[in-house]
Amino acid sequence: MPRGNKYEILKYEFSLPPIKDQQHIIEILDRFEKLCNDISEGLPAEIEARQKQYEYYRDKLLKF
Repeated sequence: MPRGNKYEILKYEFSLPPIKDQQHIIEILDRFEKLCNDISEGLPAEIEARQKQYEYYRDKLLKF
């Protein structure tokens, strides 16, 4: 298993986006995680969206 030199790795430099952009990304990821993992919010929202989609296409089919 190859290993890296810890002290050389600690010298690596990388850039980060501005804190405002980081906070915006965090907000988006938090909302996404909540929708995916919270069955009391994510699932009912998805059911409601599919119900509206069903009603839309049902009405399109029945109004010809």
